[in-house]
Amino acid sequence: MALMEIKKIGDIVLKQKAEPVEVIDSEIRHLLDDMAETMYKAEGVGLAAPQIGISKRVIVIDTGEGLIELINPEIIRAEGEMMTDVEGCLSVPGITGEVERPSNVNVRFLNRRGKRQRIIAKGNLLARCLQHEIDHLDGVLFVDKAKNMTKVTR
Repeated sequence: MALMEIKKIGDIVLKQKAEPVEVIDSEIRHLLDDMAETMYKAEGVGLAAPQIGISKRVIVIDTGEGLIELINPEIIRAEGEMMTDVEGCLSVPGITGEVERPSNVNVRFLNRRGKRQRIIAKGNLLARCLQHEIDHLDGVLFVDKAKNMTKVTR
């Protein structure tokens, strides 16, 4: 496994629509491993492949319940109450903002073995994180949707 450089706002890859994964092979599995290591080292809860400069539809997430690896994820349904919460991003360091998102999402994806799976997340951090990371795959950053952005000092 290898730590990858996290691309920052302004990098062109963050504004591009990522390409679907056609074949899940050892290269994609290594990418998943490297992304997880990079996300954990950066103390993030999610990371999309474009954030490390790779235009592929691949995401890793861990909101505290264990690692979830998603290949070619797509939101099938986003519904429920619109909820506003503060978001940040490893690619936009030092800035947070309030983002409104549907409380519930139903996401279809492939796992590292190519098996089709589905996640239903309701009103929790996972629901927000799935939407945030899938936005990355479409070239959308949270700052494109945020209100009341704030500089954060650590």
